[in-house]
Amino acid sequence: MRPSPPHRVAEYRDKGWWRGQTVDSLFRAAVAARPHAEALADPPNREALVGTPPQRLTYAELDARVDALCHGLAQLGLGRGDVLFTQLPNVAEGVLAFLACARMGAIFSPAAMAYRGHELRQILPSVAPKVCLTAGVFHGFDHAALLAELKAEGVIGAALVSLDTETPAGVESLEALLATAAGSAYPEPADLDAAEALTICWTSGTEAMPKGVPRHHDHWVVNGEALVEAAGLRPGDTILNPFPLINIAALGGMVMTWILCQGRLVQHHPFDLPVFLGQMQDEGVAYTVAPPAVLNMLLQNEALLGAADLSRLRCLGSGSAPLAPWMVKGWQDRHGVTVMNVFGSNEGTSLFSTGQAIPDPEQRARYFPRFGAAGLSWPAAFPAKIRTRLVDLATGEEITEPGREGELRIAGAMTFDGYWQAPELSAAAFDDQGFFRTGDLFEIAPDGGGRFYRFVGRCKEIIIRGGQNISPAELDVLIESHPKVREASCAAYPDERLGERVCAVVALRPGEALSLEELTAHLKAHDIATFKLPEKLRVVEALPRNPLGKVVRRELAGVAAE
Repeated sequence: MRPSPPHRVAEYRDKGWWRGQTVDSLFRAAVAARPHAEALADPPNREALVGTPPQRLTYAELDARVDALCHGLAQLGLGRGDVLFTQLPNVAEGVLAFLACARMGAIFSPAAMAYRGHELRQILPSVAPKVCLTAGVFHGFDHAALLAELKAEGVIGAALVSLDTETPAGVESLEALLATAAGSAYPEPADLDAAEALTICWTSGTEAMPKGVPRHHDHWVVNGEALVEAAGLRPGDTILNPFPLINIAALGGMVMTWILCQGRLVQHHPFDLPVFLGQMQDEGVAYTVAPPAVLNMLLQNEALLGAADLSRLRCLGSGSAPLAPWMVKGWQDRHGVTVMNVFGSNEGTSLFSTGQAIPDPEQRARYFPRFGAAGLSWPAAFPAKIRTRLVDLATGEEITEPGREGELRIAGAMTFDGYWQAPELSAAAFDDQGFFRTGDLFEIAPDGGGRFYRFVGRCKEIIIRGGQNISPAELDVLIESHPKVREASCAAYPDERLGERVCAVVALRPGEALSLEELTAHLKAHDIATFKLPEKLRVVEALPRNPLGKVVRRELAGVAAE
């Protein structure tokens, strides 16, 4: 399966933007170069997560595990172009599944652990997985039993595999599967092309349905190369990954950088600050990512920070909420650590405020380089592989002067080609010049000589809670199904730790009263992901609407923030 048009593949490979190398070929190169070096470490609390001890694997051991998983998946019918669906916490098996798909020419489609029947009934029929791999019982919820239920309903026809050794009827344990797998090397298909799809990740936007975002080997390789350069990573570096392998932040920002550096990937899940600090010290971490609120708190707690040896730490990525200039400056001046401001999306929006591009830490907190803008050059290689511009949404005019907001549009080597099996959405996602419409409003910063963008807000109606996209439209429909609710609309309200949280703004039927607890119980009965649940409720007489009757979500933001 080739998502990219052939002319784009030829153009980008001629330019040297895409290497035409598969992820498996790069992983095999790392195995050959460092077979006995430690490659992958589980989170130290793995046993509490999935019931088995933490694993530490060398490159040679990891390579053998990948071969075994390939044989096991092939026994279940997974082949080239087939989909492996996973729902796993941040443990070694997620990395193994990604690498096995890369080796087999299969497609890796991971979903968040928080997804329940509501979301899975939407996404699974569209990808028709041949195999589903899940964690089984996790935090008291039996994911394997849910998949067995969906299979009984006819939602999927996939073979089901669980990390648990004791599984529901119709679900095989991974341990038993691997015990029967052949021990020989599993060959990558000789004609496997790096333009073939490797992943389908899931995101939400203004639409009620989750959207599949396919990306191929070339996409992932160039994304990893960009982050290696942006973070200043070196061969053999240790990378601490706090993200489940479900999106570009983990796969592009962590896994691909680890493979390219031929270094060590250390897993962390869920976010626990003392454990995180301990891993940064004990594992000799060179690069990791943390939310702005955590970096603020650490800098304000010198006793806690001073007790950890972070001498190998060179770069911290952060984003999903505005960065405080004092924090970015403090990490640089007091600890010699560059905080890199990151703005990205599954679709391939890629802006990195690096120490090289913006040496001034306070400017780096506020702005992003205008990578790919006409007439600007940068010392790094990856900015030349993308193109960006700002467009006035009212007039369609390209904005080239400071202080005027417009939608960021982006194209180039890291940008996806369109949504999975959604031609109308895909057509609407790109403008007539082939630029992806990000839905994010920026302006050219008035200072900085026209070299910087400043984030203003969003023109697309999505809520981003802790890096997870939430569609207000999806929630609106479910809330309006409550018998007490006349009309409803959801909006974001700011949160220092998660960036945004969800507020439900509702107008009730005459004589009714509604509590937040009643509302969340109603939504839980629809089996939705818990991260989507509103954490605030505001009751109003009527929703604000424009002359055409459309709800004005910008006005709702003020109500939500009260």
